Amino acid sequence: MTTDAEHAPARVAAFFDVDNTVIRGASSFHIARGLWQRDYFNLRDILKLGYEQATYVLFGETKDQMDRIREQGLGIIKGWSVAEMTAVAEEVYDELLASRVYPGTKAIIDEHLERGDEVWFVTASPIEVGRLIARRIGATGALGTVAEHRDGHYTGRLESDFLHGPAKATAVRALAAERGVDLAASHAYGDSVNDAAMLEVVGHPCTINPDPRMRRLAKERGWQVREFRKRRKSGRRGIVKSSVTGAAWVTIQVTRGVKAALRTLLGRPRRESEGAREA
Repeated sequence: MTTDAEHAPARVAAFFDVDNTVIRGASSFHIARGLWQRDYFNLRDILKLGYEQATYVLFGETKDQMDRIREQGLGIIKGWSVAEMTAVAEEVYDELLASRVYPGTKAIIDEHLERGDEVWFVTASPIEVGRLIARRIGATGALGTVAEHRDGHYTGRLESDFLHGPAKATAVRALAAERGVDLAASHAYGDSVNDAAMLEVVGHPCTINPDPRMRRLAKERGWQVREFRKRRKSGRRGIVKSSVTGAAWVTIQVTRGVKAALRTLLGRPRRESEGAREA
């Protein structure tokens, strides 16, 4: 005797990387920027984060960079309140992240949801950030890096592996087995070669805003390529120009942070300094 569950069609899902696929730039950097504005970070933290964002924008994602970000991030949030971190992330989404969602990617997400597909974000960013973005955009849920916490505060350690590279594929397979998702009928989207393992486990892989290495890989494997970044007539030069502009913005912000810190250390209020300069 067979049951209705045995005849029920398998679920179809769409798995999305977040940074540069759903959100322009690194979502964690934007969260960090909001935390900085709320005096959560010191000068040293900002210098490190500014450097990593600049290299990310200019050259794309690398394993070494992600490892550095992991160690820096865990060290910075040690002792922080999980509830407070989540509350700040909510504010930062409204202030910064909402305007950085790629409309083209959002349209693909909406198409999947209209068809009844599950939509999952798979990100190396903290699970709290992934879930927040997923909830705000209307996705089913998110998989992300899980930082250990006790009594409501982060310990500075991870509960499991950093969700990056092959770990994304492992997490997707586990979720599919748990929820009865047919991976052969499912879709995956990413921008970096570090998302390649995740794209390989589904029947319908697609690259969005691919970096140069991912673009070459997509061409070799016949994967679909979707481009939602604004391109000028000069093509690649337009992208590079935008990247340099983004890096310059980071440099300016970091420089302002250095100046503000020096003013504080020297006991020179900003208004007083400006008045002296005008005189």
